[in-house]
Amino acid sequence: MRTLFAFEMMTLDGFFEGPNRDISWHTVDDEFNKFAVRQLDSVDVLLFGRTTYQLMAGYWPTATGNDPVVTLKMNTLPKFVFSRTLESAEWNNTKLIRENAAEEILKLKQERGKDLALFGSAALLSTLAQANLVDEYRIMVNPILLGKGTPLFQGMDRRVDLKLISSNTYRSGNVLLCYRPAGINTAA
Repeated sequence: MRTLFAFEMMTLDGFFEGPNRDISWHTVDDEFNKFAVRQLDSVDVLLFGRTTYQLMAGYWPTATGNDPVVTLKMNTLPKFVFSRTLESAEWNNTKLIRENAAEEILKLKQERGKDLALFGSAALLSTLAQANLVDEYRIMVNPILLGKGTPLFQGMDRRVDLKLISSNTYRSGNVLLCYRPAGINTAA
């Protein structure tokens, strides 16, 4: 069975975006790009909710000044966007799923292949976390306090116990915390 991990950038005070969807505080440097390439090498499907998908689709096809390997992977990897309201998904190699996100992701997890990655998409993340479909949470805490914004785990209505499996500190001050739900075997 494939692993579904969620990768999230977050402020120390728990926001994944600031007011007006501001993510200008994301710290992206050469060290981060090396991590991003390794992470993207481990997946063969990217998952998005509608809002994150629209932001990514508006950015990556014409991105300049980024690591070219990251840009290539973001534009060529297969993508699934989960939305009841989106009319079409035009970004290269994207499939639109309108209903039953949990069922569709369970099917994807049962297929052969590399890991599945959910980027951003906080509402979808909460839905999948509550359905016990997220195998690993990769939270990159940025050294900033915003004071207001959109909480990462907004909409959670039950407790999910987690076990820290690794952590890494970057020169930028970012800290990557990797968790698995308690009870999931961490042996690779």
